[in-house]
Amino acid sequence: MTHHTGRRLAELGFLLVLFAGLWFAAAEIPQFSFASGRRSIVAGLALAVAGLLLIIAIHWGKFG
Repeated sequence: MTHHTGRRLAELGFLLVLFAGLWFAAAEIPQFSFASGRRSIVAGLALAVAGLLLIIAIHWGKFG
């Protein structure tokens, strides 16, 4: 895996962390009618995938 690919994976991982944070914040706004379980599941899955992408980028992609 090249350095460029590792960097792209890390960027995608950080983007998913941002998405999860925004999802948690939007889920707390009363005007949005999210189901209580769904808001945690979607954000949790996004954080898990982001963590996996960052591990791959650091270990095999020569990122960091």
